[in-house]
Amino acid sequence: MSNVATKVSWSGREREEAEGQGETTPLLNGAASAAHPKPRQLTPSSSTSRLGHLSDVYLDEDSELEMDVPCSLPHEIPHNEKLLSLKYESLDYDNCENQLFLEEERRNHTAFRTVEIRRWVICALIGIFTGLVACFIDILVERLAGLKYKVVKGNIDKFTETGGLSFSLLLWAALNAAVVMLGSMIVAFVEPVAAGSGIPQIKCYLNGVKIPHVVRLKTLLVKVCGVILSVVGGLAVGKEGPMIHSGAVIAAGISQGRSTSLKRDFKIFEYFRRDTEKRDFVSAGAAAGVSAAFGAPVGGVLFSLEEGASFWNQFLTWRIFFASMISTFTLNSILSIYHGNPWDLSSPGLINFGRFDTEKMGYTIQEIPIFIFMGVVGGILGATFNALNYWLTMFRIRYIHRPCLQVLEAMLVGAVTAAVGFVMIYSSQDCQPLQGNRVTYPLQLFCADGEYNSMATAFFNTPEKSVVSLFHDPPGTYNPMTLGMFTLVYFFLACWTYGLTVSAGVFIPSLLIGAAWGRLFGISLSYITSGWIWADPGKYALMGAAAQLGGIVRMTLSLTVIMMEATGNVTYGFPIMLVLMTAKIVGDYFVEGLYDMHIQLQSVPFLHWEAPVTSHSLTAREVMSTPVTCLRQVEKVGTIVDILSSTSSNHNGFPVVESVSDGSQALGLRGLILRSQLIVLLKHKVFVERTSLSLVHRRLKLKDFRDAYPRFPPIQSIHVSQDERECMMDLTEFMNPSPYTVPQEASLPRVFKLFRALGLRHLVVVDNRNQVVGLVTRKDLARYRLGKEGLEELSLAQT
Repeated sequence: MSNVATKVSWSGREREEAEGQGETTPLLNGAASAAHPKPRQLTPSSSTSRLGHLSDVYLDEDSELEMDVPCSLPHEIPHNEKLLSLKYESLDYDNCENQLFLEEERRNHTAFRTVEIRRWVICALIGIFTGLVACFIDILVERLAGLKYKVVKGNIDKFTETGGLSFSLLLWAALNAAVVMLGSMIVAFVEPVAAGSGIPQIKCYLNGVKIPHVVRLKTLLVKVCGVILSVVGGLAVGKEGPMIHSGAVIAAGISQGRSTSLKRDFKIFEYFRRDTEKRDFVSAGAAAGVSAAFGAPVGGVLFSLEEGASFWNQFLTWRIFFASMISTFTLNSILSIYHGNPWDLSSPGLINFGRFDTEKMGYTIQEIPIFIFMGVVGGILGATFNALNYWLTMFRIRYIHRPCLQVLEAMLVGAVTAAVGFVMIYSSQDCQPLQGNRVTYPLQLFCADGEYNSMATAFFNTPEKSVVSLFHDPPGTYNPMTLGMFTLVYFFLACWTYGLTVSAGVFIPSLLIGAAWGRLFGISLSYITSGWIWADPGKYALMGAAAQLGGIVRMTLSLTVIMMEATGNVTYGFPIMLVLMTAKIVGDYFVEGLYDMHIQLQSVPFLHWEAPVTSHSLTAREVMSTPVTCLRQVEKVGTIVDILSSTSSNHNGFPVVESVSDGSQALGLRGLILRSQLIVLLKHKVFVERTSLSLVHRRLKLKDFRDAYPRFPPIQSIHVSQDERECMMDLTEFMNPSPYTVPQEASLPRVFKLFRALGLRHLVVVDNRNQVVGLVTRKDLARYRLGKEGLEELSLAQT
């Protein structure tokens, strides 16, 4: 049997707090024995289950479990992309229909009528709170960024007359570095999972992967504060992407009716304390986040459908749309009051692209091939962006893995962004008349009176306002040289910035890069054709923005609708769709999308829509994990404690087989029980009494299991006396009596489809006598993928 490789996670370290962390179980049942370089050929004799014993798992001598972090980290951390991490758990979307569940259903059949009403109430609350958080971020960014730019502008205007502009450069760089340092420190030292936009993590969560700490209250606080400081610090980032993560955290918190971080239980929504319900509400939260960010409720629903949720139904669609609409309305109402127009609901999202007038900016049939060509350019530039960011991320994983180094890098990027912006503005000779232009912070520098520096409009502003100005400023506002230089510089700044240890999104920088080269393309088209094609620069800026964003993130359906809703114009729906499809096709030819690439770099066992196309020859017998630890229907307490306490085999699911005294008889499958259920049973000491012991226990209800969710206590915290170890535990009442099973001859695509479509955590493999021969988990399926040389199998890494 191959050893399990040792690997440090992509962030360079493991910082799981032991206190309050609950039952952290990095291995699934049998998964640790799955790191084989080639698909295993298992014979029936080698695939037998181990009854009442621990599965055989061998670790390298220097390999350590997740909780045992080495004191000193190496200078370079080796990283192999062809690994799957064992630290990630699966969510359990399948309901456990045990006797407790059936009794509750029979006893409270009238109460189930109110469950649907409570779901709608929760979705409304998700929308309201997501909209309020978006308002808080927007208002604070506007105030703090405005204060910073006024200070720097006053300083530049002062020193332009007297000389000594180097002081202005130092002030700008120092302010950026100081603000970014604060934003980076809270992420690096308080909650590292709050780094980035959070979209890859939410995609994984909705795919069925439990990412540690991803939907905690502390993560939300760090995310909101971090994104405010990142945008105010002048980084090439946007505040829209993190809103999706924020909405998901809000949804996860509200739907549970309590805060495990604050140790407060409000005794509401107790029915929804399980993975099945929580994940549906997280889908609604992600959609509400998109809706608040772009004012696009339909786009939010489609985002959850396209990018995230593995499981969907009509009622869920309607509830998610309701949450998205409430989110947009809340944001719109609060911002309208803030701007002094309480009856004018004209601020549907954090980024408002403004209205595109169809009469002035229509398109003709001759322009369709031009739009397709722009999609090709966007796909190539997006693939270039992703490839550069991939190598940069690999470098960060290997060398910039200490928190202090991550903060220093963020400060460096903040200072360099200010310095580059200052040099570009200083060296630009592009002066435009001030009259009739809506410039927030006009910098005159060496321009004549009544004029302003055009380069400053792009650099000396928040990215959202720069995008709107590129879309709507009249023709002649920007010099082609200005746009070309800005595109080139901002492209590399945005690429360097994404992946820093700060809370930041890539949506707005991508739109800004695309809008700049799109506007340049429109101007160039007018020059080349000598005015034969009159290309409105704003229209081509919109197409360029769509092409660039599509080339980087590879979203099609949802992004088309988001762009249409954000511009308030259905006319451009067809060209935007063409541009996005072309950008995705061209980009996919070279490299993966940015989010999928970062998921792969984190070694997450992510299940795509379909199994690899050439995997029909593989069967469940070759894919499954074996041997499997099985439990009897009536099992000895000491045996259960020993199995759960073993540090070498932290399994999460245990097939339950018949209890027979004769060991020669075949042990047929009777059910499946989870580690979390066993923990609760041991905690409440649900033992079968012996004659010498008079243990009295109350009858457990499903509420006892829901109260322990999601942070089940570790087995080490449960005391079992020596006498209690000799007792027996009857699992019949608590196990799932009808777990999903597959025969060992089933093909990999068939197993994959069943596992993914039903959102399973464990799939039991049985022979023709209903004996357990193996167990299929997420990692067993995720490790097969289609590579350049055909079907390849990833190794499993202990992190």
